[in-house]
Amino acid sequence: EIAQSYGAKVYVEDWKGYASQMNSALEKCTQEWILFLDADEVVSEQLKESIKKELKNPKADGYLINRQTYYLGKFLKYAWQPEYRLRLVNRKANPKWVRETHGYLTVISDRIKKLEGNLYHYSYKSMYNHIYKAVISAHKMATIKHENGERVTILDIVSRPVWAFIKEFFLNCAFMEGYRGFIISFMASFYTFSKYVFTLEMQLKQKYKDNLWRRKERKI
Repeated sequence: EIAQSYGAKVYVEDWKGYASQMNSALEKCTQEWILFLDADEVVSEQLKESIKKELKNPKADGYLINRQTYYLGKFLKYAWQPEYRLRLVNRKANPKWVRETHGYLTVISDRIKKLEGNLYHYSYKSMYNHIYKAVISAHKMATIKHENGERVTILDIVSRPVWAFIKEFFLNCAFMEGYRGFIISFMASFYTFSKYVFTLEMQLKQKYKDNLWRRKERKI
């Protein structure tokens, strides 16, 4: 209703998957330049002015924009930073979204430049929402792993979550965020643990199903 009040065309479609949905929106765009925003993203004033200034005399076909995430009451300065993503593109560069899970935008051009200013990312409404999203995402990734025939061992379940925490907390400097950084690092570990446990569950179910089928065949 808000978008329509400003004269925007609004399309309502069944969910096709992230990349497919974005490409569907892309097909409906009519202007030379296209800026992609998710529902939980807001353009900062600095970024707004940067875009307006750059498009007066474009020097690239695509522009990388840094997402700055708002987490537990304030914007993060170290964790998940920088997070540059291709979001502003010229339609002549044949932009296309690829991969349904954690999809990303591509263009057939090497003329890519970074823009000043941040894209504010309000990714999680609460810790409950973060945990919920982590479980959903972990299950989706586990399904992909299982369908690709990847095998999971106990070593994966033990070691990979530990490494995920170490990588986020120390290597990605989450420790600079205080307790927020610790929680972010723990959630990275939790997500990794869930992903591999879900994959193992699917693996075991397939094994038991195959064994049951073999026993039935022997009885026949």
